[in-house]
Order: sequence, then C-alpha cells, then structure tokens
Amino acid sequence: MTAKITGGIDIAMKVPPHQYQDTIAFYRDVVGLKPFTAKAPAVGFELGPNRLWIDEAPMLSQAEVWLELFTDDFPAAADHLAKAGVVRCDAIEALGEDFRGGWITNPANIIHLVREPDAW
Repeated sequence: MTAKITGGIDIAMKVPPHQYQDTIAFYRDVVGLKPFTAKAPAVGFELGPNRLWIDEAPMLSQAEVWLELFTDDFPAAADHLAKAGVVRCDAIEALGEDFRGGWITNPANIIHLVREPDAW
C-alpha cells in the first residue's frame, strides 16, 4: 500500500431528533465535557485529544457513531480499500465535488470518513 492511513481526531455521533437535546445535555451537564460550536448547528465536545460531534440526524431512528481516518493520499487509500473489498458509501452525506476523501463502512457497518487532513 502506498498511502498511509491513521486515526483522525473527529468522532461524529448522529442522533435522531427525539434524543438530540438529551444527548447534548448528557455530555455537557452530566459528564462535564467542554462544548464548542465551531461547526454549528452541530455541537462539539472536547474528548481528550479527540473531538466528539453531536449531529441531529432526522433520517435515523437510533444513534450511530461515525469515525474519521486520515490518509496522506486519498486516491491511493481508496484503491487499497477497494482491493480489500471495503464498501464505499459516499451517498450517505455529501462532501463536495473537490473534497479529497470519502465514506466507507467497516465489516460491522460503522461509518468512517477517510480523508486527507487538509481536505476541508
């Protein structure tokens, strides 16, 4: 494999509307994590060296956790993942035409964003 893949810093929790406010209150008021709103309307929390984003997801009936992976060369990483039989699922959330990354699932159907660190 020519592209290196490493863990990213963002964890997204996609939460249905009927659980959204209680989930934010849990991390803010019960756990005591420091919130930030750099990507409003999503609410983020400092989670050690990571960032936990709570996104309201009206199309879901239960919460999902999405993870981030970094690569220095997305086309090479995408080729490697495809050869390994990894499922691409780019239709789940638009990233933009020029975005250097894409969505995949692991064998347990956990969503991962694989992207170059400066892709945003």
